[in-house]
Amino acid sequence: MFKKILIANRGEIALRIIRACRDMGIKTVAVYSEIDQSSIHVHMADEAICIGPAAAKKSYLNMEAIITAALVTNSDAIHPGYGFLSENPKLAEACSVNNIKFIGPHKEHIERMGNKAEARKTMIGAGVPVIPGSETATNRAEEALATAVKIGFPVMIKAASGGGGRGMRIVAAEAEFIEKFNMAKAESTAAFGDDAMYVEKLIEEPRHIEFQILADNYGNILHLGERDCSIQRKNQKLLEEAPCTVINEALRAHMGEMAVRAARAVNYINAGTVEFLLDKHHRFYFIEMNTRIQVEHPVTELTTGIDLIKQQIRIAYGEALDIKQEDIRVNGHAIECRINAEEPEKDFRPSPGVIEGYFPPGGYGVRLDSHIYGGYSIPPTYDSMIGKLLVWGRDRQEALNRMKRALEEIVITGVNTNIDFQRRMLNNKSLQDNKIDTSFVEREILGKNGGIELC
Repeated sequence: MFKKILIANRGEIALRIIRACRDMGIKTVAVYSEIDQSSIHVHMADEAICIGPAAAKKSYLNMEAIITAALVTNSDAIHPGYGFLSENPKLAEACSVNNIKFIGPHKEHIERMGNKAEARKTMIGAGVPVIPGSETATNRAEEALATAVKIGFPVMIKAASGGGGRGMRIVAAEAEFIEKFNMAKAESTAAFGDDAMYVEKLIEEPRHIEFQILADNYGNILHLGERDCSIQRKNQKLLEEAPCTVINEALRAHMGEMAVRAARAVNYINAGTVEFLLDKHHRFYFIEMNTRIQVEHPVTELTTGIDLIKQQIRIAYGEALDIKQEDIRVNGHAIECRINAEEPEKDFRPSPGVIEGYFPPGGYGVRLDSHIYGGYSIPPTYDSMIGKLLVWGRDRQEALNRMKRALEEIVITGVNTNIDFQRRMLNNKSLQDNKIDTSFVEREILGKNGGIELC
């Protein structure tokens, strides 16, 4: 097994990986920016090395600094976590060139599945259902408009190299298409350095369902069931749960089979997530594949009992999967609420600052993945997520009740958080009755002006 792994990330995911490595007897190296010197992952790792100034571009996105840090610390492998360089094929390639194992898929997998237009083409060839839309990506508004007219409005404009909701626009009518296309293209260029776009038919009232897959180097691929990630704001997930209770066993088996087929189509290796939209008629369509560990991976861990980070490490080392599809049993129900340092009543503006008081929730079936502590200074430089609050219950109702209790217990003072916002969502009748889709937050929680509905 690897003797030492460098973690090319920060925050809760860096701490999560360190803990998995400790369980496996593997030493760890933390990297950190100058502003992150007091972060807990720096002190929990066996070694730590500063890789640059606060700006992510000069530190966590500085590939040369990360590779150098791995070399000087004699690290056997690099785990990229999620975000930052986790889906950058150049990092996977740089690891290979320097005889360092990349704990993730191969460069070719990231390139092929990271480009939405190429992924779509691959899925069509593999017989996986896809949403009607562009056959190829384009940066020409007129060409994209012709596709939109052909498939019919409403449509969704998406960046070919996009993610996290950037470079996306919903277009209801032909008259507004050109303007929104150019806005999305400019956003994509700024965020990803790529102006290639494509158009899809907008699936109305969809649920966002994703399947966790694992694939080893020997052709063994399996799925670990689904996660319902429909609770979103501007395509950013807020709450995730597993399993999806509107899916019956036959549909689950079929969707899981398609997820495995999607991975097999590119000879995928390591952990990945195949994402689908499920319409109100229970028809489903492939939308993308994330070639990394997901933020919400713990809900699958809680319902299957399988440590996904450990599986990633073992696969990267060259071990065969020690589980088969028939071994996977989904037990109970899990929910994750993302805890962010932000002000929901002010358009979710980030709220960096010093945490004055911190009391985590506890009790049976409660898990909190977080890197914060009393006195910790949340930097203004990075994503506002400061923790992931998870609960497990025997069924969805028990999990909902447990999450409500955990949200009442948790205390974070000194900065603003979205804890009250999460409570509001958990107490919403539509969520409790499982009558949700991807427009739930805007429709039922936010006011017409995008702010919190106070009445």
